[in-house]
Amino acid sequence: MNMLFVFKLVLVLLLLFILVNLARALFVMVKGEKSVPMSQYLGRRVLFSVLVIMLLLVALATGVIAPNPRPY
Repeated sequence: MNMLFVFKLVLVLLLLFILVNLARALFVMVKGEKSVPMSQYLGRRVLFSVLVIMLLLVALATGVIAPNPRPY
């Protein structure tokens, strides 16, 4: 498999996991359940958001992905 394809696949999966945790936190907030704290899901979302940013920075530094040379 191509390294870029694997990197993009990992990013997409992490972003989907972030959205799932955000949705689960929404359902806990709306239903008012006390079994699992909403902060657990929001904390996971923040943790994986930081992981996505770190992966992007490492990929930029190592040359796996290249920034757009002409952003306009």
